[in-house]
Amino acid sequence: MHMMDWNSYRQQITAGVGRFAKLSPETVRGYGALSTAGQKTGHLDAKTRELIAVAVAISLRCDGCITVHTDAARKLGVSEGELGEALGVATTINAGAAIVYATRALDAYAASTEA
Repeated sequence: MHMMDWNSYRQQITAGVGRFAKLSPETVRGYGALSTAGQKTGHLDAKTRELIAVAVAISLRCDGCITVHTDAARKLGVSEGELGEALGVATTINAGAAIVYATRALDAYAASTEA
């Protein structure tokens, strides 16, 4: 059993973006331009870009991004092992960021005693 119906959710996201595009077409066109800009450099292949997208999606906690990019990754032939490794990198980066921000909290705490 899955946590949610990701396929249905992905369809809902697509429909929702379509509705938003009718309200703000330039915004959605601009997003589309950003989405395709990286593909034009040719430095990374499509699989790598999708693995990065999924890793960023979990970092941002964006379920819409997760469902769209995991679907795209699967269609490009990303294995579960490759996905797992990318998710492991994202988990490590998120933990590292928490440690860095922990030092900022300690610094803020120390500064508050000086006031």
